[in-house]
Amino acid sequence: MDTQDSLTRRQFFQCASRTAAAGIAAVTAPGSAYAQARRQAAPLNLKVTDLKTFIVNRGGDNGVNYVFVKIYTNQGITGLGEGSVTSKALTMAAAIEEHKRYLVGRDPTDIEMHWQAMYRWPRWRGGPILNSAISAVEIALWDILGQAVGQPIWRMLGGKARDRVQMYVHAGGSSPQQYAENWLKAKEEGWTGCKAAFITTQGDVIDPVRSVREGIANLKAVRQAVGEDFRICIDLHGKATPVMAVDFCRRAEEYAPFFVEEATQIEDLDELAELRRQTRIPLATGERLFTKYGFAQICERHLVNYVQPDVVHCGGILEMKKIATIAEAHRIELAPHNPQSDVSTLASLHVDISTPNFAIQEITHRGREQYWIDLFQGGGISYEKGFALPPAYPGLGVGLDEAVAARRPYNPHTRQQLRFPDGGIADH
Repeated sequence: MDTQDSLTRRQFFQCASRTAAAGIAAVTAPGSAYAQARRQAAPLNLKVTDLKTFIVNRGGDNGVNYVFVKIYTNQGITGLGEGSVTSKALTMAAAIEEHKRYLVGRDPTDIEMHWQAMYRWPRWRGGPILNSAISAVEIALWDILGQAVGQPIWRMLGGKARDRVQMYVHAGGSSPQQYAENWLKAKEEGWTGCKAAFITTQGDVIDPVRSVREGIANLKAVRQAVGEDFRICIDLHGKATPVMAVDFCRRAEEYAPFFVEEATQIEDLDELAELRRQTRIPLATGERLFTKYGFAQICERHLVNYVQPDVVHCGGILEMKKIATIAEAHRIELAPHNPQSDVSTLASLHVDISTPNFAIQEITHRGREQYWIDLFQGGGISYEKGFALPPAYPGLGVGLDEAVAARRPYNPHTRQQLRFPDGGIADH
């Protein structure tokens, strides 16, 4: 690279950074919709009076636990947030409750101020527990503000950037035939995109050769079943070794997946850069990254086509909006991660509907079980032909029934514990 090229590249990064900074500042500027909402809520003199966490088990064998928080105010308005981290529910609830002594007595509409205080004052920063605790509280604060002024959150984030939100669901299988049947069923239900891991495991064993070969067979069967236009999203979930990731992506190219997600682990960005060099497949990552700081280098180096922050882990609603703005400045699209409950889905949708570079949104629970309808007091998500419509209710758009939550208390959950054929520990 000669000097002129180097200067051009440096100038590009500086310009992109300035563009992102301007976009981020606009969300909370004095004339912004958020600032106007805070002024509208001011006469209520809102104060936080209490904070409580609720752990709700999914049910069934080894069911996962969801962690919710309610923040109560002196005006009877209650905000709901989520901070679910798989297999760490008790730790997560304790981390969220640490914020009670800071929040009680404060104005819940000072959302940016509270985020900065929760993130910067404790000294220890980062990681899934601390950032998910902040996320849960931050989501609940937005819920309070929206209810206080009678507006859905997306209006306070700048309003619509689209009329509806593209969604994708999950479907798997234990054979190519079953994969094809399950994905075709999802298509027949009206969804236009779906996701699965594709690479296989035999019990708790992952074989670097066999798992990739069988994964490609599953992918081939799916593409033949759903046709050319259906969005095939692939989640390697960090299970693949670097060699497996390159092998799988190269073989998968002919089946034109929408993206391959988490093909690498996050410790070494150069591993992701090397995969980027060796495949033409669109890449995605981000569910295990936190805050704008965790995404900056990935966006500046154009290591992925889609960033995948999780609103429950990355720092909350406004932080995901900031991450999306950084990505937008580098022409990278937003495809949020979301394996959690309706609370997480709704929080994501408020960002999606207001974000220009949004691409597609994950949901894992496409059915409407009665328990979850009761838990969330009916829920506030409307789907139409594979898309979600803008949330219509004030605030987040969903409430939590504490009595229903008590029917499924915490029950320990253990994640799959993968090993290689020789007994060595594998990634997950």
